[in-house]
Amino acid sequence: MTEETINLALPYILSAQAQKHVTHNEALRRLDGMVQMVLQEETPTPPGSPVEGQCFAVGASPSGAWSGKAGKIALFEDGAWLFLTPRSGWIGWFVDAIRQKIWTGSAWADLLAESTIPQLGINATADATNRLTLSAAATLFNHAGSGHQLKLNKNAAGDTLSLVYQTNWSGRAEMGLAGSDDFEIKVSGDGSSWATALKATSGGAVLMPGRPLVRATYGETTLTPADDTRTGFGTMNISQGGFSLGATVTSGVGSRLVVPVSGFYMIALNVSSVASASYAVSVQQNASTSLLTVRDSDSGSASYSQSATNLAYLTAGDWIALHHGGTAEFQFGWGKTELVMALM
Repeated sequence: MTEETINLALPYILSAQAQKHVTHNEALRRLDGMVQMVLQEETPTPPGSPVEGQCFAVGASPSGAWSGKAGKIALFEDGAWLFLTPRSGWIGWFVDAIRQKIWTGSAWADLLAESTIPQLGINATADATNRLTLSAAATLFNHAGSGHQLKLNKNAAGDTLSLVYQTNWSGRAEMGLAGSDDFEIKVSGDGSSWATALKATSGGAVLMPGRPLVRATYGETTLTPADDTRTGFGTMNISQGGFSLGATVTSGVGSRLVVPVSGFYMIALNVSSVASASYAVSVQQNASTSLLTVRDSDSGSASYSQSATNLAYLTAGDWIALHHGGTAEFQFGWGKTELVMALM
């Protein structure tokens, strides 16, 4: 039978031993230093006036009473130094560093630096996917000196790196690098169908693929609308953001151009007549409000083309048509009589 315990090297009380209290008290002294271990600091130099019960980590090349005890734990009790040998995995609180450190077998290392935590939940439950989970009223990332960077990294260009904003656990907005190295902002009304509101390409170009805009005309044809009638649209040569063709216009031909989103729109109308005539063509909102007007002009040439622009507020669901005053023969089509609208 050995005279000490295997792990903590506490002395046994042996059979028929005299003064058993001496051995017992020695074991208690060692336990008093090792359990809930608090070390003042790691140093090679013994303190000049140690306090009873204080522990120190003996550093390299120690001197004085600690000479030859490098790597030991020096416990000051009953006016003398007791030296304990740490084992791999022992943890102690270092008062000077305000940190827990672990004995690696050869040195004291910061416990957190030596640890890997597979999951962490702060006021929440982490899982295999959301390995870091936080439930709180706010989260603060502050600078340490001057600036502060939050870095997110993905493996390859085809992977996704993004921030997702949810309502009741259903996605409503997403921003980041979604399947490419172009930065995108996307929105959704149901968490399944997504629309890209803004894209900044890796080359620096800024695109708004969801911005409502349209370039519309009745078609590649010639018409002579009667006075106080309307011409709608049949062709959207360029369209994005939800513009659509609705019902046939009242008192005329062609379809209503339906506004998809409420907001301020830049409106541009180009009118091309076959010959000089007395006419006025207006962009009309809901068959009642005139937004802008192009009037006839005798330029003396074989082709007569005029244009006008205006800024107007439109409401989603409003419809647009051209209202004619007077009589003239008009050329419709690309670059001829056509309407351009874009949400500002």
